[in-house]
Amino acid sequence: MNTIILQRPEYLWALPVALAIIVGWRLLRRRSFAAFPLERLLRSRLYRASRLRHGPTVLAVAALPFIALAVTDPILPYSEGEIKARGLDIVLVLDLSSSMEEVMNDQPSAPRTMPYTQGRPRGETRLETTKKALLSFIALRRDDRIGLVVFSDNAYVVSPLTFDHGYLRQYVGMIDNQILRGEGMTAIGDGIAMGTALLHRQSSTRLSGNKVMIVFTDGEHNFGADPVQTLAAADGAGIRVHMVGVDLPEHVKAGPEVQRLVQAIRFHGGRYFDADTAGQLRRASLAIDSLEKGQLVHTRSIRNQPVYQYLAVPALVLLTTGLVLRAVPYFIDVT
Repeated sequence: MNTIILQRPEYLWALPVALAIIVGWRLLRRRSFAAFPLERLLRSRLYRASRLRHGPTVLAVAALPFIALAVTDPILPYSEGEIKARGLDIVLVLDLSSSMEEVMNDQPSAPRTMPYTQGRPRGETRLETTKKALLSFIALRRDDRIGLVVFSDNAYVVSPLTFDHGYLRQYVGMIDNQILRGEGMTAIGDGIAMGTALLHRQSSTRLSGNKVMIVFTDGEHNFGADPVQTLAAADGAGIRVHMVGVDLPEHVKAGPEVQRLVQAIRFHGGRYFDADTAGQLRRASLAIDSLEKGQLVHTRSIRNQPVYQYLAVPALVLLTTGLVLRAVPYFIDVT
C-alpha cells in the first residue's frame, strides 16, 4: 500500500504553537463589560448573540491542521500517473544505401555518381537534403515522441522514441556516409521491420492510428526481408506507414518492385510521396505533418511525488472563507 510520508514531521510543532497564539490573541482582545443589575429584564432570545459570530475563527482554526501537514513536505514515495499529450509515436526510417550520396536532382550539375569534384562538394547529396527535411519535420512535431532508424544492408536504431527533440536533432546531424561503411544495399523491408519492433517495444498507446512510420528512400528494395510482408506486419500492429521516394530515377519509379511497394503502402492506409527536388521533399514532410494528428496516452512512474497541494488548497479555501465572513457585520465577534 502506498502511504503518504512526511519528510519534515518536526514541523508539526507549528500546530500547537499556532493554537496557543490564537488563544492568547483572543484572550488579550476580550473587552471588559460593566454589570447591569437589571440584566434579567433584558434576558431574551431576541438579544442573545448568535453562535455563528464565531464562524471566521472556527474556519481559521480548522485550516491550521492542513497548513501544519502541508509544511511537513508530504510525498507519495511511488505513484503512477497517466499522461495525455496531443501527439503520436513516430519512427523515421532513413535509407543510408550508397546511392544516397549522389547529388540531388535539382542541385548544381554534377555527375550523379560523383557528388564531389576535386575534394569539394558539388551541390547537396540526397542524404544531406533528406536530413534537412527530417530536421524541419521534427521541429513541427513538438508533442510527438519520435525515434530514428537507419538501414542499408541491415537496420539499426539510432534513437529510441523520445520527447527530447534536441538530442534527436543532434543524432540526425551526426548521420553521414561513414556510419554504415561497408554496406550499400537497400533493405527497405528490414528498415520497416526494425521500425515496427521499436514501436511495438516502446509505444504504450492503444489508440488506433497513433503509431506512425515514415520511410525515406531513394531506391528499390534489393536486399533482405520482403518489404510488402513487413508492411503487412506493421499494419497488423496498428502502425500506419508512409513512404517518401527521394529523387528516384524514372526507370526505378516505373519498376515492378517500387510499384508493388507503393501499392502495398496505399493498401494499408499509408501515403506515397514523390520528392524529386528539395522543395518537393519539404512539401512531402509538410503534407505528412498535416495528415498525422492524434493523442498520446501513456503511464509514467513517479517517485517521491509531492502532495502538499492537496492540503494547502483546503487550507486556503478555509482561510479565504473566514476573511470574507469577517467583512460581513453579522459575523463580527465583539466578545
